[in-house]
Amino acid sequence: MKRIHYSWVILSITFFSIIVAGIVRSSSGVFIVPFETEFGWDRSIISLAFAVSLLLYGLSGPFMAALIEVLGLKKMMVLAMTTLLAGVSLTYFMEQPWQLILIWGIIIGLGSGLFLTVLSPYVANRWFEKRRGLAVGILTASTATGQLILLPVLAFIIENHSWRLAIALILILSIILLLIILLFMKNSPKEIGILPYGLEDEAQEKQPIQKENPIVMAFQSLFEAVRVKEFWLLAGSFFICGLSTSGLIGTHFITYCIGFGFAAVTAASMLSFMGVFDLIGTTLSGWLSDRFDNRWLLFWYYILRGASLILLPFALSEGSITLLMIFTVFYGLDWIATVPPTINISRQVFGVEKSVIVYGWIFAAHQAGAAVAAFGGGLIYNVFNSYTWAFFLAGMFCLLASLFVIVIKKHKSEFAR
Repeated sequence: MKRIHYSWVILSITFFSIIVAGIVRSSSGVFIVPFETEFGWDRSIISLAFAVSLLLYGLSGPFMAALIEVLGLKKMMVLAMTTLLAGVSLTYFMEQPWQLILIWGIIIGLGSGLFLTVLSPYVANRWFEKRRGLAVGILTASTATGQLILLPVLAFIIENHSWRLAIALILILSIILLLIILLFMKNSPKEIGILPYGLEDEAQEKQPIQKENPIVMAFQSLFEAVRVKEFWLLAGSFFICGLSTSGLIGTHFITYCIGFGFAAVTAASMLSFMGVFDLIGTTLSGWLSDRFDNRWLLFWYYILRGASLILLPFALSEGSITLLMIFTVFYGLDWIATVPPTINISRQVFGVEKSVIVYGWIFAAHQAGAAVAAFGGGLIYNVFNSYTWAFFLAGMFCLLASLFVIVIKKHKSEFAR
């Protein structure tokens, strides 16, 4: 019987680590109403805390990528998961809005930064020579799947028991993954005497970049990237990607549905189904990105996402579970299918070694967009007592993003790598 290459074990550990980190970060969507009810905080203040988290974990991405090069993959994953555990635990002791911003905005934002930004491309680049697109697709899918798959369970626990019990479930999952990382995670294929998956000749293995100050590495990569037009086009489109996914849907979808008379568990279940279909859509996107022009993939992803967001308010106003389910399937397939082609283009433009840190900066733009939508959605709700305009605007921005990506100059592809 042929042994499974350890790269797939690393992929599995990374997959579930990202899922747990995603659960922690995105559970904010089910805690908005409970925090509002128990503490009497304004919804815009709660949205601000979650917006800070989205922005901070995005901005931390390039520095996380540089720190991995200095400290090693395993140590960084342990440190990040421990930070998440600390943030989730401190939630039990918060009493003031500034404490919510500190805990959920800063601590959890920093703790989730590694897992939800650069970890996917780093593991794919270091542990895979072939099937990189597929590896990135699987790991990217886990980002949104983790953020969505357990939301109905958390919503059920909150409705029937308390938000504190839901926090306990998140804590247990985080502890389990921390132990798995400690026991089985490895820094590199060389550490256990193997080559990356698909590489047969040791002489072909690319040497890791020299260890330097992580802050210097991060900013040096940024200064080089900003001179390239493709960086701005990718960053601009990814700003809109974040705005239209985790920022808007991830933060406000549940409360938007509640406003139309849907139960919280029903709305959370819709997000959970999005996570299931995201796993399919993003994995398929990774497979497609190994074989087709990534620019055209992104073009169609943004066009279809924009159309679905514009149509969502009409589906909700009809009060139809069927229409909402159609939106859930359609949107779920496209949730973060944009990531594998974006990573591929980044690698083609900037090279394997530099692309992880550069992608970290591109992802920072993604999270800036997410933060704008998370906070802006709360403001729009306060002004109009509805999220409808937020969803219309997000849909229009997606159509703009489709124009950004299609004008990117075609570069030599790494198909079938």
